[in-house]
Amino acid sequence: MAAHPSDAPPIQDISTAAHGAETAAAGHGEAHTTGTEAEHGSGGGLPQFEFQWWAGQIFWLLITFAVLYLLLSKVFLPRLRAVKDERAATIASAVEAARQVQAEAATQAQIAQAEVAQARASSRATAAAAKARVTEEAGKRAAAEEAVVNARIAEAEAAIGKTRDAAMTNVSAIASDTARAIVEKLTGKAATAAEADAAVKGAA
Repeated sequence: MAAHPSDAPPIQDISTAAHGAETAAAGHGEAHTTGTEAEHGSGGGLPQFEFQWWAGQIFWLLITFAVLYLLLSKVFLPRLRAVKDERAATIASAVEAARQVQAEAATQAQIAQAEVAQARASSRATAAAAKARVTEEAGKRAAAEEAVVNARIAEAEAAIGKTRDAAMTNVSAIASDTARAIVEKLTGKAATAAEADAAVKGAA
């Protein structure tokens, strides 16, 4: 459907309306600014310093103080006190445990020292007993060996004596025979055995 030229709004009327709206808005802004300046100008500074608001401020200050006091006295301070008491109890128990451990360590050290001293004394006694036993055994062995040596020496001396006696007997017989041979050679007569033995014994 084609639009007629008479249906379109005139451009001049639109411009006039827009200019009127701008003028009205500017007037309203100036009025609002003037009213605000007048309101602040009549207040004389910040509201919290004005006497008419002090009652409400004091009331809310008391309410806030009471709430903070209740929170501190009923919630925060008991918790802090409980934490402090628990910490003090923990420290005290730790200190007591450390003292008990230190006392036990000192007792164990004394027991260890006593055991070491007893072990040293026992080792010294054992060493002395072993030394005495070894010395006694060595003495017994020396005495037994000395007895064996003395017996062998006695046997050897007896054997030497027998050998010497036998040798002396043989020497007498040899000397007697030699004497008889010499007499026979010199005199031409054979001497008897008794005479030769008597001559040998007389010469000895």
